[in-house]
Amino acid sequence: MAIPPIPSQLTVEIVTPDRAVVHAEVDEVVLPAAEGEVGVLPGHTPALLALHVGELWYRRAAEKFYLSVGFGFAEILPDRVIVLARVAERAEEIDVARAEAAQRRAQSRLSLAGKPGAADVDLERARIAMLKSLVRLHVASRVRTRV
Repeated sequence: MAIPPIPSQLTVEIVTPDRAVVHAEVDEVVLPAAEGEVGVLPGHTPALLALHVGELWYRRAAEKFYLSVGFGFAEILPDRVIVLARVAERAEEIDVARAEAAQRRAQSRLSLAGKPGAADVDLERARIAMLKSLVRLHVASRVRTRV
């Protein structure tokens, strides 16, 4: 039985419950998996990964494209990466003022931890909101620094 050739590119598809965010032919993808960053090149071994809140990027030739993603799954095949995420935003779509406001709200909730009357503050939700806002701000800064 002949071994199939290694594909020269990957098709990356990123989908949320609301919309298809990306469908592109790329050379490389890096995913924010629950276990840490996972790099994917054409010919990668099939895998199914749980995604964490983080930065996802993909490269086509010398140009990189950045997204903020949060939660979901990625199916990796030798010629395709399919991302089903709860949220995903391209760097250029991120509303920086809204992300900064979310960061301030999360910081305010986190600062209440352990203080009297703060029993109704859900610290895990506040921590995740802070992480999401920081990732969104970081990814948004990538669009302004891209060469």
